[in-house]
Amino acid sequence: MVGNACRAAIISDRRITGLSADVVAELVSELGPLWHERHQAKLAARPRKRAVGAGAKHRLVFVDRLLATLVHLRHSATHDVLACWFGVDRSTITRAIGEVRPLLAERGCTVSPGVRLRTLAEVVDHLGADGKTGIVDGTEIRVRRPAAGRKDRDTFISGKSKQNAVKTMVITDGDGRVLFCSPTRPGSCADITHARQLGLVKLLTEGPPVEILADAGYQGLGAQTGGRVVTPPHRKFKKNAPEWYEEMHERQRTAHSSRRIRVEHGIAHLKNWRALTRHLGRREHMSHTVQAVAGLLSHQQTADLASARQT
Repeated sequence: MVGNACRAAIISDRRITGLSADVVAELVSELGPLWHERHQAKLAARPRKRAVGAGAKHRLVFVDRLLATLVHLRHSATHDVLACWFGVDRSTITRAIGEVRPLLAERGCTVSPGVRLRTLAEVVDHLGADGKTGIVDGTEIRVRRPAAGRKDRDTFISGKSKQNAVKTMVITDGDGRVLFCSPTRPGSCADITHARQLGLVKLLTEGPPVEILADAGYQGLGAQTGGRVVTPPHRKFKKNAPEWYEEMHERQRTAHSSRRIRVEHGIAHLKNWRALTRHLGRREHMSHTVQAVAGLLSHQQTADLASARQT
């Protein structure tokens, strides 16, 4: 178990957790009671020979459990290294991360103090209410190769990177702030298919008027959503295009790319968390990992924006 001085050093240095001390304090106050409530319910739900609270006490308090999870997500530190750092057994770290990571994933993305976006429908409503433009893109995260003989082994092979990967759909606003990260799908799933499976077409056609910028991987959604999804212009001439058309086409593509580039910046900030560069854990935990990191990043981005406005 780390001492108070070491704990304070971890919290105060943003390079370790990726979050400011104020954001970490907010996480502790928000998630601490929820973790304690779930832990007590879990203890009371199973057959017991002693009363709840009897026996050995936790050597790893909730603050340390949260810090261990943040360091794991930020730097992809192994459970063995974290166990040595916090002075506990490896199984304690594994259990702590398994308990805290879902709590972080359930928080959603913070867009203002007290306002969270947890579903794609809430994101569309938020963009429509504020009259903002959303930007969508897919990103891949490399994962371990599935075991030999598994029936769906080939579904994880990405046609783009030719590697075993999972895919998530990211939505940001015009400033590049992360608003939503979807649950992961196998790497062979196309971007447009993933968007359709998430119900984006129905939400845009039946919801408020929203402009969504997308790359060429989403061409076709514009016609299905009444033009609300804007993709790069089609190339009408495959060969021997007139010079005037080449210039016009290039201007249109450049203008679209300059507006859409913000989502690439948002994805780059996500990939700064080492757990999303290459995931070495269990693939079924990947959705919680992606959504937890997206929630943490959006919370920090909102805090930084509020701080900049005050100054």
